Amino acid sequence: MSPKLLYALFLLLLCHAKSSDGQKKKETLLSEKVSQMMEWASKRSVIRMNGEKFRKLVRAPPRNYSVVIMFTALQPQRQCAVCRQADEEYQILANSWRYSSAFTNRVFFAAVDFDEGSDVFQMLNMNSAPTFIHFPSKGKPKKADTYELQVRGFAAEQLARWVADRTDVHIRVIRPPNYAGPLMLGFLLAVIGGLAYLRRNNLEFLYNKNVWAFSALCFVLIMTSGQMWNHIRGPPYAHKNPNTGQVSYIHGSSQAQFVAETHIVLLFNAAVTIGMVLLHEAATSEMDIGKRKIMCIAGIGLVVLFFSWLLSIFRAKYHGYPYSFLIS
Repeated sequence: MSPKLLYALFLLLLCHAKSSDGQKKKETLLSEKVSQMMEWASKRSVIRMNGEKFRKLVRAPPRNYSVVIMFTALQPQRQCAVCRQADEEYQILANSWRYSSAFTNRVFFAAVDFDEGSDVFQMLNMNSAPTFIHFPSKGKPKKADTYELQVRGFAAEQLARWVADRTDVHIRVIRPPNYAGPLMLGFLLAVIGGLAYLRRNNLEFLYNKNVWAFSALCFVLIMTSGQMWNHIRGPPYAHKNPNTGQVSYIHGSSQAQFVAETHIVLLFNAAVTIGMVLLHEAATSEMDIGKRKIMCIAGIGLVVLFFSWLLSIFRAKYHGYPYSFLIS
């Protein structure tokens, strides 16, 4: 065998040995990272990360697991009420994953607080919190890997659907027992039952049209203001810009809303309704003409003013809507 052929064979064996050695080191490093993540997840559903842990376990290869990270600002001086609410839902999701058959080393849940990992925020060019990002096992995060918080809300059920879409890990959300609702319902039924018992000899109020009309009106106002949407989506009460500190009570998109926004719309709709009732009473009641004029002026004022405000909110959410009245 010629010396050149022997040299080439030696180089081939050397490259193969180095490749095998590199592959073993890669597998060892990956095994250590997975073991570390599993150890932390077994102690705490949401792994707390700083800049060093993020760079080592999320950014640096090798990695065969996905990581869902909540970027937040929970320190009191940050005054991020939405962060605390979102963190509660995120903890419910992570606990549901940890204590169920969905528990796997294919995905982990972590959190980076601004005061513990400001360098991570700078690395990702992030300037708002809370933000949920999925870091896939292969490649960089895409647009769909950033959770649309303003559209979908931060309810654990919505987060679970998003995680299932991104990782194929389906988590059944299990909430801790909440007895506030049943207790309030029981208290309300007890009050109604007590009133009915005290007035058992005079139940004419049950046949009062005004009582039923008022009850129906309250129900309609609650539903038309978007309370059911809040119950399903679980949006934040309002949004505070962490850079300017400005609080927004009206969402700028027609695809989402804040809880505060529904309260505002409910009050405006109620004011318009009261104005229309006053106009009706002014036209049909048998009171003296002076009181009827006052009711008419008050009714017109309520309808015009609060309908103008409602229209301005509609314009703010549906960009390009051309019409306004009194308030632009």
